[in-house]
Amino acid sequence: MFAVCAKRTARRKIGLKNTVEIRWHGRGGQGAKTAALLLADVCFKNGKHIQGFPEYGPERMGAPITAYNRISDDELRVHSNIYDPDFVVVVDETLLEAIDVTAGLNPEGAIVINTTKSKEEIAKHLNGYAGKVYTLDARKISEDALGKYFPNSPMLAAIVAVSGVMDRDTFLSQMKESYQHKFAKKPEVIDGNMKALQVAFDEVKP
Repeated sequence: MFAVCAKRTARRKIGLKNTVEIRWHGRGGQGAKTAALLLADVCFKNGKHIQGFPEYGPERMGAPITAYNRISDDELRVHSNIYDPDFVVVVDETLLEAIDVTAGLNPEGAIVINTTKSKEEIAKHLNGYAGKVYTLDARKISEDALGKYFPNSPMLAAIVAVSGVMDRDTFLSQMKESYQHKFAKKPEVIDGNMKALQVAFDEVKP
């Protein structure tokens, strides 16, 4: 165990200076992979060096999936999966009972969870994690804004707010441009997603 920790520490010091690492946990069909790729895209447009990628497996609708982001001011030379993230995003709270979402999580970072439960209620699933815990009701936000349950937009805004990788106005401006390109013929979708992003950015709470 000591050797593994030493290797990770060395890797962080040598290859990941000025870098934020994020790990996403979700289920197939919830958009965790899409959110990770969108985050990579807006950070790239903001002048960052980025990586955004999923961990592929026997994926199917509802199956657990993992995705990753690296965001840096410097050139990225590490291309492995992320084992000791600074931040973790849990898009589906049922995963708290299925997998160790806090594995390797930096205690100086934070975990952001889509849930209506309090920190005290979910603490038993966090394996003693001593860092910050943020929660967000992404279901309510997305259903109010879009009329359907799409948790990825609220959770994307939440992790940007918590991690501080980008300021609010820049993030919202870049996302609006992205949505306008993607949903040029569906203005209602643009408006709904922008509302979801704005509300989530402001409402995510420790």
